[in-house]
Amino acid sequence: MTESAATGGIAKPPADRGRTSIADGVVEKIAGLAAREVVGVHAMGSGSGLSRTFGAVRDRVPGGAKSTVSRGVKAEVGEVQTALDLEIVVDYGVSIRDVARAVRENVVSAVERMTGLEVVEVNIAVSDVKLPDEDDEEPESRLQ
Repeated sequence: MTESAATGGIAKPPADRGRTSIADGVVEKIAGLAAREVVGVHAMGSGSGLSRTFGAVRDRVPGGAKSTVSRGVKAEVGEVQTALDLEIVVDYGVSIRDVARAVRENVVSAVERMTGLEVVEVNIAVSDVKLPDEDDEEPESRLQ
C-alpha cells in the first residue's frame, strides 16, 4: 500500500476520499416519483381541486414553486438517514391502509437504493379522495 505524505499513514482508496451530500430536493423527487407509481395514488399534495388547479398554474410559471415531481413531499436529510412526509390524494374505492403501505414500501426501496440513505420514517397524510365523477381541474393553457 502507499504511504500518505500528508498524514504519514496509509492512503485511503479513491472511493473513500471525500464525502457525498444529497440535497433534500433530490430525495423529495425520488420519493415523489416512487409514490406516484403506486396504484390508487391519484395525486400528490393538497387534495382540493382549487389547490390542484393553482398548483398546475404555478408549475407552468418559470421559477414557480416546487416541481410537480416533488409536490406533496417534504424530506429531512441527514448524513446517513432521511425522514419523509408525504401528502397524497387517493382514488375512491381503494383501501387507504393498503395504498399507504405500498407507498411506504416503494418510497423506502427507491430512496435507499438510489441514495444509500437509511429511511427512518415515511409519514403519509391522505388529504382527499378522488371521486370517479370528479373532473381533474386542469386549467387550459392560454397560449396558442
